[in-house]
Amino acid sequence: MNVRTGGRRREVSVPDLVSRAREGQHAAVARLLTLVEDASPLLHEVMTALAPHWGRAHVVGLTGSPGVGKSTSTNALVGELRRRGQRVAVLAVDPSSPFSGGALLGDRVRMGDHTGDPDVYIRSMASRGHLGGLSWAAPQAVRVLDAVGFDTVLVETVGVGQSEVEIAGLADTTVVLLAPGMGDGIQAAKAGILEIGDLYVVNKADRDGADVVRRDLRTMLSHSERPEGSWRRPVLKAVARSGEGMPEVVAKLAEHKEWLSTSGELTRRRTARAQREVEAIALETMRRRWGSVGEQGILADLAGRVVAGRLDPHTAADQLLDR
Repeated sequence: MNVRTGGRRREVSVPDLVSRAREGQHAAVARLLTLVEDASPLLHEVMTALAPHWGRAHVVGLTGSPGVGKSTSTNALVGELRRRGQRVAVLAVDPSSPFSGGALLGDRVRMGDHTGDPDVYIRSMASRGHLGGLSWAAPQAVRVLDAVGFDTVLVETVGVGQSEVEIAGLADTTVVLLAPGMGDGIQAAKAGILEIGDLYVVNKADRDGADVVRRDLRTMLSHSERPEGSWRRPVLKAVARSGEGMPEVVAKLAEHKEWLSTSGELTRRRTARAQREVEAIALETMRRRWGSVGEQGILADLAGRVVAGRLDPHTAADQLLDR
């Protein structure tokens, strides 16, 4: 099939692209992710080809307030995982930005220690105005990185606020980063991150106040009700800049991955994630269809009939869905 890219039309063979990506060719991986970002007509074929291969990677989400050192921590985690022989992909997602660049490009610069390593792939992704935002494109990007053979996929949110909560629905394991001197104890309670974290890391632990943040967070976690048999959420200290504490973080990630598998929680989380993903794709597909010129006229007609009192909105919606 011919697909327009940068004003030109290029022939794309999905089987060839998938094959090259699974062989470790970064250019092919990048092309697949661009098809995801652009919601290409080839996307359905791509995901069908990849489906038999996903489900093996450990998807780890990293989140935290601005300034806690997310990108530095991600860089250090990549290094530690590579020392253990893993192939690692990093997806830096900013659901609040419709454009690539800025902070996203800055994050890639800060993770430059691994440039040239064929077993590390780093990609920045912005929502580019997709209505689904993080819930639409990012899960499919994660599936691509999983299916092409990476052992661990690190998903870092650049955005703040709702994205901190959304990442928990995207990852197998969610790591919440905090730092001293930022009022993180209060922020944790406000943002609801006490509910989403599987592992908490107090970064910049060489600064004054790190032990206080760790103690306060442990206290808050102990007061958070959890069902019997739940994972006991650790609070670790690290200095990502030097790599101090990262071996312990990676060890806990491996421990949590094992717990997910043996407890059945991994299947539950991935099933819930797939349900949200299917719903988001269905909604996006419907919105795209309704956005066509012909469908917009039909929608306008239905809306006019609702305003005039000749039709109720529920019946109008049913008629739209039945088309």
